[in-house]
Amino acid sequence: MKILFLLFPLILLLVQGAAGSELHCRHRRGYCSLGICVPPARPIGMCTGQTLCCKG
Repeated sequence: MKILFLLFPLILLLVQGAAGSELHCRHRRGYCSLGICVPPARPIGMCTGQTLCCKG
């Protein structure tokens, strides 16, 4: 039962980190794209593990 008290904050940190990346991308005037950035956009970072932050 004690393990749940340790896992819950870890899960919250992971969720918060994923949301923060998308907000950071939008702050840089970019957008999140799954896989590749459509030209003339170029990748400027990562939103999550599978999505790129693109700016065009």
